Amino acid sequence: MYRSTHNPNYQLLLSVLTSTRKRMGVSQVELAQRLGNTQTFVSKCERGERRIDAVELVEFAEALGVAPLEVLAEYLERRDSNLFAASKKTRSRS
Repeated sequence: MYRSTHNPNYQLLLSVLTSTRKRMGVSQVELAQRLGNTQTFVSKCERGERRIDAVELVEFAEALGVAPLEVLAEYLERRDSNLFAASKKTRSRS
């Protein structure tokens, strides 16, 4: 079993958060200021060194000016896409 921060699905969620931040043109420093925290905190969260909970996920999204459900929808879409691709590979090997 994967450690919680090394779970591929958790890593995917972090990727979605990071790409959302970049798409919105927000630096780690600016996001940290909006969250009332430090750039180191944001960096550790994005790298998976510090696990974020559901409340923090909502705070990150809102600080980026994005609806939390939009972030979750993108995560679920990418996760489902990855699952579909993986199942397709498994079927083609049979």
